[in-house]
Amino acid sequence: MNTSITKSGSAFLFLATAGILSLTACKKDKLPEIQPVSLSTVGVYVLNEGKYSAATGGSASSISYYDVVSQKVEIDYFKKQNNKALGDNANDLKQYGSKIYCVITGTTTSAKDSYLEVISESTGKSLKRIAFSDENGGFMPRNIVFDKNKAYISGYDGKITRLDTASLTIDSRLLVGGALEQLTIAKNKIYVTNSVHPSFPSPTNSSVSVVDIATFAKLKEIPTALNPRAISAAASGDLFVLTSGNYPTIPGTIDRLSSASDTRLSTGSDLGISFLNITGTTGFAMGYAPFVKSFDTNTGTLGANLIKDATVITGPNGATLDPFEKTFYIADAKTFTGNGAMFCFGADGKAKFSFETGIGPKLAVFKYGY
Repeated sequence: MNTSITKSGSAFLFLATAGILSLTACKKDKLPEIQPVSLSTVGVYVLNEGKYSAATGGSASSISYYDVVSQKVEIDYFKKQNNKALGDNANDLKQYGSKIYCVITGTTTSAKDSYLEVISESTGKSLKRIAFSDENGGFMPRNIVFDKNKAYISGYDGKITRLDTASLTIDSRLLVGGALEQLTIAKNKIYVTNSVHPSFPSPTNSSVSVVDIATFAKLKEIPTALNPRAISAAASGDLFVLTSGNYPTIPGTIDRLSSASDTRLSTGSDLGISFLNITGTTGFAMGYAPFVKSFDTNTGTLGANLIKDATVITGPNGATLDPFEKTFYIADAKTFTGNGAMFCFGADGKAKFSFETGIGPKLAVFKYGY
């Protein structure tokens, strides 16, 4: 992230420093910390999952980059910048501070090809590739969240891995359940879904595990319907859990949990939702139909179509909100066999631009200009 200071900013810092030196006897006088202010979104990084290979269990993933100013895209940007492939079965991409974190699940535990790729937001270059494996095999990481300079990563091995984002080192691992999928944070607690996975069988497959962040200790499990795979926290503190059930005998559901009481409030139809992302009070829901609609976090129901023009998304695979520009990005994986596309929509639901991506686009993070 570019934190360079203009000439006027340099002058201000000089005067501020002089003031501090002249007031050393009065320690309680402190100048407020000055944070750089975003001016615009200048670039978009896109995680491409790739296509699943039943023969090998592997799927070559990639990261594309779109330059908003030049309107040019580099389909396999990570490889171009780093002279190495991203890896197999990348599942999550998030930004924290000036770094981008990409979660690489890998292929099998024995292959030990699980890791976390930490990338510079400004250059797209790898800062560190952190192995997520030990003598027993790969951790098979899935998703990542952040809180107070710590990253928390779920894994199919049933453990949450805690990473210090300053030193970029793993400082603790906590066994909390079965095959862990998505996780979220609410009221200083981590909530993580215990899914059904054939390669990681566990009786803990119908619950959300709750972890206290301060002590990094498991508090309890909240029962849910079978096979919870995704979880999102609303601004109210309520949690929405998508469960897959067991097709075709056990249907999927949407379970609503309370982070205040750590109990399940309700369960109901999954409404045909395949993807759900909630940012504050804004909910993005995608369905197999396909559809791209808003999600009402008060009622737990689908709202209106988010796309208000003639744009057609044939394979919706992910949605990301750009809070600065107040735009949202919809990933269209199309047939999941060839290159996909990413569409940017304004707050009015009309397409602003689109660009080609790699196979299976899913999530976006943004490069800001200052």
